[in-house]
Amino acid sequence: MVLLSLVASHHSLDLTVLERLQSDVHAVGRELVAATNAVTGAVVLATCNRFELYLDVDDTAHTPRARHAVAQAVASRSGYSVDDVAEQLHPLVGADASEHLFAVAAGLDSMVVGEREIAGQVRRALTTARRDGTTTSTLEALFQAASRASRAVEKSTGLGSTGRSVVGVALDLAARTLPQADGEVDWSAVRCVLVGTGSYAGASLAALKARGVRDVRVFSPSGRAAPFASARGVRALPAGADLLAEVARTDLVVACSGAAGAVLGVEALAAVRRGSPQPLTVVDLALRHDVDPDVRTLPGVALVTLQSVADHAPAEHAALGHAREVVLRAAEDFEADRRVREWDPAVLAERTRVLGGLEAALDALPPSDRDETRARSLRRRTRSLLHGPTVAARAAARVGDAAGYAHALADLAAIDVPDVAPAPA
Repeated sequence: MVLLSLVASHHSLDLTVLERLQSDVHAVGRELVAATNAVTGAVVLATCNRFELYLDVDDTAHTPRARHAVAQAVASRSGYSVDDVAEQLHPLVGADASEHLFAVAAGLDSMVVGEREIAGQVRRALTTARRDGTTTSTLEALFQAASRASRAVEKSTGLGSTGRSVVGVALDLAARTLPQADGEVDWSAVRCVLVGTGSYAGASLAALKARGVRDVRVFSPSGRAAPFASARGVRALPAGADLLAEVARTDLVVACSGAAGAVLGVEALAAVRRGSPQPLTVVDLALRHDVDPDVRTLPGVALVTLQSVADHAPAEHAALGHAREVVLRAAEDFEADRRVREWDPAVLAERTRVLGGLEAALDALPPSDRDETRARSLRRRTRSLLHGPTVAARAAARVGDAAGYAHALADLAAIDVPDVAPAPA
């Protein structure tokens, strides 16, 4: 088994490229596991600024085949060539893959360093893979360890507790163009339309409320606004409502639905705003653009996008160095535990040979020769003989000492099943 990760993110790619790579993203994991026996499990992590696949590959020699299968699956959906996809997805293997995921889950690889939204996205990626039947014990252990590492970073460094997030930075940028009094935005007076009802819309609404926004109306292209709004104490625009008419009476639009196609087009918005003196700020956090980017050319309209966030997000925190140390230790512990799990079957087999053989020999004794006191003594001495080489083998596995492991395993193999026959009278 080898862990293989294929990574594309805001660090190396334009967000429009990421958008295309993520076409029909949730079918990719299922297709890979079904299409090739080289890939035994897959978890897909797709967010507004990254597209990553974590694969459990049956053998190191099969990683090229697994990479090609991924490139084919993504190319067939994105419109890119297989070679282009292969170039855009950066491979990480083994410990490098686990360390990267731990850093991602802790928010250290985000547009906004230390943001907490990604931790929930990592958990949901595993939940989706479970639903699709594409997890393995290795991937389960990897993603659960990543979530623990994320919590450890927040607890020990405070990263994430300041509330910095993609949404937070976007609203900071939006504040520059919202109506102000005495140089500050009165958020309680801001009229807002929220487009979308997914997890990102929930995070956006929480951020708006935290700033004091009271007038939020929810619009859903898919018609799910009413239950979303009712559960969160805000108003929903009725199904079939005229979004443009609402936007004409608002100060701020926060869009994060990821609908197929823009829900606010430049020509339609220009028509409804013609002659309007009221400024409008639009925050588009959807990777697939809920809002036509050309709306920024309209008089009185300011647009904040994910690219704006990437350009303005804080890059460093005082606790960042310590956070990276926490992530590195967590990744090292995971790899050590993984090696023990991977190498332990041979140790267990030797222990079973000896202990199982002892029990079989004791059971085979005629009733007249059975002595429970002597049997307990034999079991105790046998376990004592096995203990030292077992501990040595597992310690060698933890640090990747193949020679030390082989030596300890040979010591286990040299232990014979004890003679259970009673001594002559």
